[in-house]
Amino acid sequence: MLAQKRLSLLSDLMLLAVAVVWGSSYGVVKGALVFYPVLGLLALRFGVTLLVLSPTLARLRHVDGTTLRGVLGTGVLLLGIFLCETFGVLLTHAANAAFLISLCVVLTPLVEWLLLRRGPSRLEWAAVALSLLGAWLLTGDAEFGLNAGDGLILAAAVLRAFMVCVTKRVMWRTSMPALTVTAVQSGVVAFGSAAVALVLMPAQWQPMPSFAGHSAFWGYVIWLVIACTLFAFFAQNYAIKRSSPTRVALLMGSEPAFGALFASLWLGERISATSWAGGGLIVAASLLATVRWRRTVAAEVPEGERV
Repeated sequence: MLAQKRLSLLSDLMLLAVAVVWGSSYGVVKGALVFYPVLGLLALRFGVTLLVLSPTLARLRHVDGTTLRGVLGTGVLLLGIFLCETFGVLLTHAANAAFLISLCVVLTPLVEWLLLRRGPSRLEWAAVALSLLGAWLLTGDAEFGLNAGDGLILAAAVLRAFMVCVTKRVMWRTSMPALTVTAVQSGVVAFGSAAVALVLMPAQWQPMPSFAGHSAFWGYVIWLVIACTLFAFFAQNYAIKRSSPTRVALLMGSEPAFGALFASLWLGERISATSWAGGGLIVAASLLATVRWRRTVAAEVPEGERV
């Protein structure tokens, strides 16, 4: 029991760390897109991730076809998320993108109810409502008129909700390590982005910026690969297997607040006091989810999955 509580606390902290690094990613991606187009950046980011994780693919020899198809399916969902998110960030403010993606927290319990037949608890609904109120305050004073970029970010939020729930369903049935899952998903995004660029948008396929004279770009890429991809997707895949999708979404619900903070400090985007109050409510919702998790984790993890 003590070991289980420690693993639960570790998962909590990892997911909160994911919220921090993903919050920074909107500003970092916006900076990287100054140097390189969307599809090229995605192919580079996830191609490097696949290369780093390639030794973990040896575990695929022990995976059945149904599980492999399921993991590949999550990779396709992830490709859709990043196409929408990255083009969306290009077309809107980094702060707007961080705020709008928080709607994933509201959508996830509905998708979980639909796909996994698990109704959220009252405390989870309260945390969702708190997060939704925070998102409304965050976007209230933003330069916001639902342009094309905002619409793409909203689509990404919907896909994120499905992604978490589908990954939960796949991870129920497999002992595949989280790093192997991340490697497969990265491969799908890398090759998918390259294919879309070569077939549909050849202008997006350009020579990579040189190391000399483009140190800022390569600094962005290194951060996106190490923190926002390798660590973040390992942590998410690890935690999804040990908790409910709604809990995972709530724990990462502080991402918009960190995104707004990074956009303000790094990009100089103006954030109002009302928006900061909304960010505080979202963080409070995440903390509420954390306390609830630690009390009920044993009830939420299926018997066959307990460590």
